[in-house]
Amino acid sequence: MVADSLRTYFYGDKATGYRDAGDEYDIFFRLREKDRSRMEDLMNSPIPTLSNHLLKLRNIATLHEVYGPIEIERRDRQRMVKVEADTFGRALGDVVEDIKRGISQISIPPGMEIKFGGEVEEQEKAFRDLILLLILGIILVYMVMASQFNSLLHPFVIMFSVPFAFTGVLWTFFLTGTTLNLFSFLGLIMLMGIVVKNAIVLVDYTNLLRSRGLSLFDSIVKAGSNRLRPVLMTSLTTFFGMLPMSLSRGEGSEMWKPLGLSMMGGLFVSTLVTLVLIPVVYSIFEARSDRNEI
Repeated sequence: MVADSLRTYFYGDKATGYRDAGDEYDIFFRLREKDRSRMEDLMNSPIPTLSNHLLKLRNIATLHEVYGPIEIERRDRQRMVKVEADTFGRALGDVVEDIKRGISQISIPPGMEIKFGGEVEEQEKAFRDLILLLILGIILVYMVMASQFNSLLHPFVIMFSVPFAFTGVLWTFFLTGTTLNLFSFLGLIMLMGIVVKNAIVLVDYTNLLRSRGLSLFDSIVKAGSNRLRPVLMTSLTTFFGMLPMSLSRGEGSEMWKPLGLSMMGGLFVSTLVTLVLIPVVYSIFEARSDRNEI
């Protein structure tokens, strides 16, 4: 009864509602501002009794000033306290690492634990999904190529270009100060398809020349010269297509710039790898395969 009375006086209680042109407004009943702004007003609050008499709060209660929560929040039926902050001029991952180092120096009382939520939690969930997507993409691409080439060896040779594309992305991040975020991860996944396609163009034409009777060395040399232009056209069009996105400084550029930089760096390195390393790896595996057949 005391708590309900005090809540009505200082917070307010819905007495009725007002509807106007389809909009409904709540009408609260509470004390005037000048009657509920001091501690004395609290102690002088009239409290009704069962015998319909009014008593002042000071007659039945004492006031002690202590620290306490304004509201109690729960998650999974456990009490929780939120400590919120935003980032400015720094990557979210760097800020989280600094916070973790600070927390490691704090003595956490028994029965309490610290968890990261908000953007950190959402970023972790997104990264888990993207990593799973990347792994599934690599597996599915390998399966499609295996069915296309009727071989498990040639797709394995083609997939040699994928790790070097990732290396180019890491070097780009290091040189430009870019961090791995959701959009740069998307660029990494998109890059995988372009890199694999360039290697497929080269290996497929090499197989075609070998089926026409050319030797292994001649097939590799001719395929490299004839497929140089298509590979460069694909890489350069994508490279220069991402250039405005990478150099933009307008609104929203901080979101899309990592996507363009990751694809540009990966394409630059993977193109060189496709034109140089893939023919070398192809010749090594094919020469060994030919010796085993003999």
